[in-house]
Amino acid sequence: MNDFTSLNRRELLARSGCGFGLLSLAGMLAADETEHGSNPYAIRPPHHEPRAKRVIFLYMPGGPSHVDLLDPKPRLATDNGKPLPFEKPKLQRTTTGNLLASPWRFTRHGESGIEVSELLPGLASCIDDVCVIRSMVADNINHTGAALQMCTGEQAFSRPSMGSWLTYGLGTENQNLPGFVVVSPAAVFQGAQLWASSFLPSAFQGTLVRDPNNPIANLGDPASSLDHQRSKLDALRRLNEIHQHERAANSQLDARIASFELAFRMQRESPEAFDISRESETTQKLYGTDNPETELFGKQCLMARRLLERGVRFVQLFDAPANNAWDQHSGLRENLPKRCRAVDQPITALLTDLKMRGLLDDTLILWGGEFGRTPTAEGNNGREHHPFGFSMWMAGGGIRGGMVHGATDEFGWHSVHNKVHVHDLHATILHQMGLDHERLTYRFGGRDYRLTDVHGNVVKEIIM
Repeated sequence: MNDFTSLNRRELLARSGCGFGLLSLAGMLAADETEHGSNPYAIRPPHHEPRAKRVIFLYMPGGPSHVDLLDPKPRLATDNGKPLPFEKPKLQRTTTGNLLASPWRFTRHGESGIEVSELLPGLASCIDDVCVIRSMVADNINHTGAALQMCTGEQAFSRPSMGSWLTYGLGTENQNLPGFVVVSPAAVFQGAQLWASSFLPSAFQGTLVRDPNNPIANLGDPASSLDHQRSKLDALRRLNEIHQHERAANSQLDARIASFELAFRMQRESPEAFDISRESETTQKLYGTDNPETELFGKQCLMARRLLERGVRFVQLFDAPANNAWDQHSGLRENLPKRCRAVDQPITALLTDLKMRGLLDDTLILWGGEFGRTPTAEGNNGREHHPFGFSMWMAGGGIRGGMVHGATDEFGWHSVHNKVHVHDLHATILHQMGLDHERLTYRFGGRDYRLTDVHGNVVKEIIM
């Protein structure tokens, strides 16, 4: 330990008036203080060799219909309009009607021959890079609890989000950008709880971007130069540290100090990182930013790629032009194609672009919502919430491409083979990032917590 870090903050502040610049002293402290509170964004070693360095979660709020997109069920066509031939689970919201066949065709694609709906032609063209999990299960049938479980591992209480756990466990590769970025153009029912840090230090919460055209408000200070802002920030930091020294540990104060520092560093790098207008016209067209139907999610995906390649650890994109856009209780035939058209080209572009740049191998991509939809009809043109068996897909980051894992029954109701619970999904994501889900813990309220609570198994069958 050098002489400066052994001094208390009052002595340090006093010495700063005797020939020691505040900026130099701040740098010395930052170099020696690498614990979460002092430098929460510092890179930390994984538990084992990772296959992925970064994650992007393409989140479809409301619950995409698995039997219309990724899990074809010929029996639904055969028995269309007939009652479900077994008793429905006791956990249900409304009494749905008879079986409803998918209005859309499924065809086989790629060398793997995986069946994909005609609504997702772009994804179908990349299916050999994708692992389709057809056996997902969750524990809650309502949006609030199911979305919380998918994003935080807990369906009833506030818990740290997946992105918060990852940045807490690994830090971030770029100290000038947030480690965890959330892009959600519109509000969703659960809001900030889905990207909050809860009892983890506040610095690990997601940085929310609402408008891709103006991602971070008030990033600059037109009244001051960067040098002037740096001197003001140094003085503020010293005062905050004196205030903190005389009080019990307070993660919110740690986070506030860290956020001031990060905000200053972001002024130099963020404008370039978030500015998708710097991309070529060819790239813009690839992502569909020139088409009103795909423009919004195209900008989100393009922004995500720019952030990932600049070292951001976790990016979560919400397809949220409106609240719970994939919640098709009615208007299924009209609204599901609309949502698919909005996201299919941008997601295909993201997969293609990452692969072309050599980033797909160590970037883990996850797609899905909080649950699926019932194989039975709600009304005559809708489907209800369905957590008993649904589909998600993963790609990159050491995940086997061109495979289907698990299965639902012949109607698409229950997961019956190689069931994957949300806790198993989270354990697998952490594993691919080099983290043991049983060891990544945080002590709070007298016990150790983790993303997977006391559950979860790594799904080894889908790992290369």
